[in-house]
Amino acid sequence: MKKLAITLSVAAASLLSLGAVVAPVAAQAQPVVDIRVGPPPPRFERVPAPRPGYVWAGGHYEWVGGRYEWRQGNWMRERPGYAYRTPQWEQHDGHWGYREGGWDRHF
Repeated sequence: MKKLAITLSVAAASLLSLGAVVAPVAAQAQPVVDIRVGPPPPRFERVPAPRPGYVWAGGHYEWVGGRYEWRQGNWMRERPGYAYRTPQWEQHDGHWGYREGGWDRHF
């Protein structure tokens, strides 16, 4: 048990030293990622020609293993009655938070 407590303490200290804090918000919610260093500028992606029944989800950066990783854009099957929201990085009080992409009800 003591070994586990030490391991968890070291892991928490490592995350804090990298400038990131990950905390669960609710039972079924995604963890909140709070980072003090903003993401790099988005990469240029050539958007393919439209495909009937699909929506293009552009590439974006995600925080993985203490650094930003680029995720290439891809086609997603269209959902009637919904609009796709792209993932976004938002800055608040010197911290960066990630808002995952997803489908919002379109009224």
